[in-house]
Amino acid sequence: MSDQTTLTDAVHTLLKRAIIEQALKPGMRLPEDTVGEQFGVSRTIVRHALVRLQNEGLVVTRRNRGAFVAEPSLEEAKQIFEVRRALEREVIRILVERLPDSGFDQLEAHVRSEQSVKGKDGPVSIRLAGEFHTLLAELTGNAVLSRYVSEVVLRCSLIMAMYARTHSSDCAVDEHSQIIEAIRTGDADRAMTLMDHHLGAVAGRAELEKKPDSVSSILSHYGKEIAQ
Repeated sequence: MSDQTTLTDAVHTLLKRAIIEQALKPGMRLPEDTVGEQFGVSRTIVRHALVRLQNEGLVVTRRNRGAFVAEPSLEEAKQIFEVRRALEREVIRILVERLPDSGFDQLEAHVRSEQSVKGKDGPVSIRLAGEFHTLLAELTGNAVLSRYVSEVVLRCSLIMAMYARTHSSDCAVDEHSQIIEAIRTGDADRAMTLMDHHLGAVAGRAELEKKPDSVSSILSHYGKEIAQ
């Protein structure tokens, strides 16, 4: 793997994390020179990373204006959650049939990570909550399903950044534990009902909230990691 590819991967990962953790807000412009300066990389590296984020639905490019964090409309948000519910019901169905014990170990370890930051670090809690759902999808062993779930979970992070009220992560962690137990007992109906309720509660938080942060101040924190 070339140095350029490695750097592109690093910038892509850190920008994605900044978006998922809702530090970079929907609609925020991402100037290639500013991003490159904060991460200590060339504009070409940044451009490649932004193209990947655009393919994932997290960034949009506007003619003669550059790249921006995507801003899902309310209608698009509704459609994304409809697709997410359908995909995650299929994830549950598969896991009830064939999740090995090692899978439960991974899920429980992840929930412990969520509990360790509960009430302490909002951005990390947001990211870990999403990663719980992508882990469920990965454990199905179906790479296509996992890819689709990962994409809609990422796009839901944007939706929550635009439309969600501030809320405690306590109930989400408890619901994750309940979903794991329902899968363990082989109760597909209960597991699906819990997942539907869980996603419904997430989708039901709809209060627009925007904070005027600068790209430089946000990425200065993430840029420190690229040299490590």
